[in-house]
Amino acid sequence: MNTAVWLIVGLGKTGVSCARYLHRQGQAFAIYDTRQEPPGLDDVLALDANCTVYTQALDVAILTQYAGLIISPGISIHTPEIQQAMHQGVEVIGDIELFARAATKPIIGITGSNGKSTVTTLVGNMLRMAGYRVGVGGNIGLPALDLLVDEVDCYVLELSSFQLETTHSLVCHAAVVLNVSEDHMDRHADLAEYATLKQSVYQQAGFALVNRADAWVVDMVPAEDAVSFGLDAPMVSHWGISEHGWLAKGAYEFLDPELLKIKGQHNWSNVLVAVALAESMGASIPSCLGAAYDFAGLPHRMQWVAEFGGNEWINDSKATNVGACLAAIQGMPRPVVLLAGGEGKGADFSALKPAIAAHVSTLILFGRDAEKIHQAVGDAVPVVLVADMLGAVQAAQKAANTGDIILLSPACASFDLYQNYEHRGTDFCTAVAALQRGSR
Repeated sequence: MNTAVWLIVGLGKTGVSCARYLHRQGQAFAIYDTRQEPPGLDDVLALDANCTVYTQALDVAILTQYAGLIISPGISIHTPEIQQAMHQGVEVIGDIELFARAATKPIIGITGSNGKSTVTTLVGNMLRMAGYRVGVGGNIGLPALDLLVDEVDCYVLELSSFQLETTHSLVCHAAVVLNVSEDHMDRHADLAEYATLKQSVYQQAGFALVNRADAWVVDMVPAEDAVSFGLDAPMVSHWGISEHGWLAKGAYEFLDPELLKIKGQHNWSNVLVAVALAESMGASIPSCLGAAYDFAGLPHRMQWVAEFGGNEWINDSKATNVGACLAAIQGMPRPVVLLAGGEGKGADFSALKPAIAAHVSTLILFGRDAEKIHQAVGDAVPVVLVADMLGAVQAAQKAANTGDIILLSPACASFDLYQNYEHRGTDFCTAVAALQRGSR
């Protein structure tokens, strides 16, 4: 067994960041990837031309030559070969665990099924505006280990369930699980296992912020140890929406959400959480508000695309699960023509039916699991099945009434038709732009 060398299993963005970190620390490493030409391999060999590289199917005999494996978030610890290596005493961790062992400044940990990237970005913007040096990354932007290069006052990390699966030493200054809904059920045994992984972000957290409207989250932290947020009126020291409709901490009203550029009540909640987390670091609430007003949203997350023909077009391609789609359609102020479908990841789509019946005028479906969604929704609203995004956009225009919002919020992953959700969202924007040109 090579006790002096880490084996990085899975390259790509995360694996390369692990290699850079270990190289900076003067620690030896080897690379293992099942692809013949893994992305980032040239970058790794530029660090260490003599690095051992395996490009083949996972082999327990190789894995067990090393005392420690650093596995990509895309590789499950339940993979049989990884399990066998663990049973033979090999340590298996991920990049966030390496980060947790090295970081010396406070960490704000943000996880949940939906809203992570928006909240993470907002917290970073607010703290910077308040004068803090902030490292923002993790499951968004820069890999966590790359943040260790710069001098900062604190870190703000977006954390996925895949990352938390291999993390054991993370102690957050402040932590939040935004919500829990079915996601990645093709990877996790059930919703309870998924929720337990999310819950781990609260381990020894100095400030635990919980969603009081989410039963899964409420049960994660004893009430006396938590501060809550929600869209109802808050109690003293908690966060919510006042009886006048303002964002508030207790009786202190600090922001009229109608002035925000980002739309939908789920985004009101995201701003509440971001202010609460920034304040936990010592930032004053007033110092956070400029960043809240300036924030126009992230690409592919409730992104305003166009308005023509009496309709607004919104790109929410990042809605890769049922919960995200529900939040999007329930937050809309007018009837919605919904474009949905893709790779369902084993999700149960039945939860969509009541919301679609209440908020959607026509449902346009495409992608691998279009028929599965159709069966779950039934005859709640008119349904149109199409072959691709161009067909979906054209069908939406035909179906929309004046004033309807036409919303791409797929409730599915994109990998049946696209490289990723960004690729899907860009295709939507391109199709909408072509339609707009043709309508002039």
